[in-house]
Amino acid sequence: MAIVPGTAGYAQEAPDLLDRYERREFADVHSKTIHLFPAAPADALDIGAGTGRDAGGLARRGYDVVAVEPVAEMREGAIRLHPEPNITWVDDGLPDLKVVSGLGLSFDLVIMNAVLMHLDTKTRAKALTTIASLIRPNGILELSFRHGPVPEGRTMFDISGDEITQLGQGLGLETIFEDEAPSGEQAGVSWTRMVLRKP
Repeated sequence: MAIVPGTAGYAQEAPDLLDRYERREFADVHSKTIHLFPAAPADALDIGAGTGRDAGGLARRGYDVVAVEPVAEMREGAIRLHPEPNITWVDDGLPDLKVVSGLGLSFDLVIMNAVLMHLDTKTRAKALTTIASLIRPNGILELSFRHGPVPEGRTMFDISGDEITQLGQGLGLETIFEDEAPSGEQAGVSWTRMVLRKP
């Protein structure tokens, strides 16, 4: 498969990331938004699943999860860390999600953490168009993106909540939650977390 935009650096850092990302619990990461998630059982899509922390957290709560991770080193490590039988792992990537789209599925919940800032303006718009088409009525999209200095070897772009809200409106998605908070781990870094709903 072709290199997916924004994945530079992740294969080389996979061993460290597989350890570091798993230190934070699913419930802690999503503490401000989990009350907005649809009740399980439900179908969830985790885009840029990384170490599988979120996919595993959802699976243990009764969701059937399709976990998308384009970096083989991350995906293989995540499968070892999270062998839950109700997770289906997929080698796929934005903006097209060709494999997932080909499955003919739709989802009650889509999670996309620490992904969107890796995509340039045009690719972000295309990615959100693809994602919106996969969300069921009353379905939820939760996403987060980073602000601050770009780590060496990575590709990141600055994004605003207003941009995502406007893109969402054009796709029939309404913003129902937005919050920006300091990283707590990296000086000068903050994260925006948003939830959009398809009426």
